[in-house]
This record gives sequence, structure tokens and C-alpha cells, in this order.
Amino acid sequence: MKGLSLDHLETLTEKDFQLLSSAAGKINGPVCTLLPTAAFFLGMPPQPARKLIDAGCAIAIASDYNPGSSPSGNMNLVVAMSCIQMKMLPEEAINAATINGAYAMDLQNETGSITVGKKANLIFTKPIPSLAYLPYSFGTNLIDKVMIKGEVVSDEY
Repeated sequence: MKGLSLDHLETLTEKDFQLLSSAAGKINGPVCTLLPTAAFFLGMPPQPARKLIDAGCAIAIASDYNPGSSPSGNMNLVVAMSCIQMKMLPEEAINAATINGAYAMDLQNETGSITVGKKANLIFTKPIPSLAYLPYSFGTNLIDKVMIKGEVVSDEY
């Protein structure tokens, strides 16, 4: 059906994995968008991110922020849950939250990476020892400032 994004994926069967694996890596193939806070809030098992990645699937992560299944838009928590519960590496989770998320919405030419010509929508952290510190410190606000379209919109966190 040529969908951009396949969302949730909490209850995949072996046949589903085979189908996703056969579509993985194809140009304009679907992005598997996983929503760890929705699974958490609904009491469902975490999505099988590691198995999907190992099958060659592109993964995006998002909050599914809504009052019915995920009343949190906290992407730091989403990244942490992706690493802790879904066994993603910090680099994989950050990639899934940025460039792969942009692909899942067909916005990869505008956002999702630091590239000349794209919108400069950035979050600057306080000094951290490594990328792995982001999911490790999920309960700590590490934001120093936020930039939207190249303009600092807030530096008071």
C-alpha cells in the first residue's frame, strides 16, 4: 500500500516480521514507528525494536502524545524507554527520534538532521559525558536552550 509509516507494532507475528524484513531497505520502504510510552501507558509489552532493527527495518520513535493512550510528549522518556525496554542503542534511538522520524512524515528534506538548507530546529543540552547519558538520565532535564528555524526561542530551562 506504499505507506510511509507503520505505527505502534505492539503485536507483530512471525509472518509480519517476514513481510517487514522483505520490505526493509527498499527505496521509499516503510518506517516502523514505535511508540514506547503508549505501550507503557496501555500496559502492553514493549515493541520489538531490536528484532526489527536486526531484520533491517528502519525505526522511528515517537510519543503518540494524546489523552487516550499516551498523555506525555516527553521525548527524553521516549528515547530512554527505547534504550532500556526495547534494547536500542542510544545512537539508534536518537536517529529514530530525528531523521527517521522525519522520513516517517515525509519531512526528511526539511528537518531531522543538521544539514545546510534544512530548518535549524535544535535542542542544545547542558554538558554531558556522552550520548548514552541522555537515556541514562531520563529523569533529569538536560536542555540548555531550544532553537526553532535558526532562532533561539528559549534559554531558560
